[in-house]
Parts: sequence; C-alpha cells; structure tokens
Amino acid sequence: MEYSITLHVNGEERIVTVRPADTLLYTLRKLGLTGAKPGCLNGDCGACTVNVDGWPMKSCLMLGVEAIGKKVTTIEGLKNSPIQQAFVENFAFQCGYCTPGFIMNCQALIEQHPDADDQTIREWLESNICRCTSYIEIEKAVKSVLQRKE
Repeated sequence: MEYSITLHVNGEERIVTVRPADTLLYTLRKLGLTGAKPGCLNGDCGACTVNVDGWPMKSCLMLGVEAIGKKVTTIEGLKNSPIQQAFVENFAFQCGYCTPGFIMNCQALIEQHPDADDQTIREWLESNICRCTSYIEIEKAVKSVLQRKE
C-alpha cells in the first residue's frame, strides 16, 4: 500500500508517494535528491546524513513518514553555504562520497553549538566515517566557519 505525503524539504513543500516502510533516504531519492548517499544502510557511516529540524539524522534509519511535519534539509539545500566553501578551502575531502553527510553534520554542529570547542567538534565528527582523508581538514573547515561567526 502506498500513500501520498507532504514533506517540507529544503524550504519547499513536496508531495511524494511512499510505502510506510520507505526510509527517508529512499523517499528523498524519489524526489530526485541524491546528495545523501547510501553507505552502510545501518546507521554506522553517516553518508546519508540530512538535517531534520536542525539536527543531523541518518536518513537510512528514519522512515519517510516520520518526517511529516518536520523541516528536512539535504545537501542540495545548502548550496553555496559557508560550510561547503570551507570544505573546499580546507581540502576537507578526497573521493567525496562521504562529504555530503559530513557537511550536513557540520552544519548542524555550527547551528547547535556556535561556540563549539575542539572536544565538541571531535565528538560530533565521530558519527561519520571517512576512509580517504584525515579528519584534521574537516575540523579546520568547521573551525573556520565558527571563527567567521565571532
């Protein structure tokens, strides 16, 4: 059985047909939003991270129907954002597969903890896995955005 639901995604109301068991990741793909990447599909890697009401959420663990009434932001909704630019300026990626998830996590970190210290940044970055680059560059990207806000 399928249902039409309305989701608030990247500042727009979007109607999509879903099954009750469809994950948010799969639901976003039905909307043509492919920035959140399927990785482990069990919540370990963070490649599918999106922000839901300002908090990072692994979209492989959340059902699409659970997003009804919430504000969902995907990497497509952060086009030209300061954190994206900081990732480029600080060489905070290599292959790029995990990058959207990291950027979404870092965006939430910046919003939730605008005065984040080194320990807070490290703790937040633990929820995402990158096999290609060091986390030092990612930490530098976050710090550079936090410093701009001061």
